[in-house]
Amino acid sequence: MKSKLIEACFGFLLALPAAAALPVGAQAPDFTAQASIGGKEFSFTLSEALKKGPVVLYFYPAAFTPGCTIEAHNFADATDDFAKLGATVIGVSHDSIETLDKFSTSECRSKFAVAADTDQAITKAYDSVLARKPEYADRTSYVIAPGGKILFTYTDLNPNQHVALTMQAVKEWKASH
Repeated sequence: MKSKLIEACFGFLLALPAAAALPVGAQAPDFTAQASIGGKEFSFTLSEALKKGPVVLYFYPAAFTPGCTIEAHNFADATDDFAKLGATVIGVSHDSIETLDKFSTSECRSKFAVAADTDQAITKAYDSVLARKPEYADRTSYVIAPGGKILFTYTDLNPNQHVALTMQAVKEWKASH
């Protein structure tokens, strides 16, 4: 009886989608993407941003959806604190740049950039595809050190802890440098 219960539990665990994300210590893939901040478009390149300090890179499923709006508000509220620590914040989704022009002003409150990944090349490079709906990014946050190594990764569709956890990782990096 016990072995059947263990087999059933193990089978259930195998059926759950695995949270795929690049591991801590991995080299972050460099990328360049069309981005928007305050409705103004520009070209964002990760390696250029890393020259200024750590980068908080977060993937989100879609602009103007409830969870993504909450997360954007949370990052907007914390952007000044990230900047004081020398960190840059950028969000990435599959949305068009036209949509992100609007999202960057309304939900991101013109505080940080959001990048268009319409072909999901960046999302795939960071293993941040949502397993249940692969046309969307999973809600995954990374903190990347100036040298390009991933310091922190966190995946959870609930947006509530992403800012606090990435802020803690940036503070820990700052304290050691």
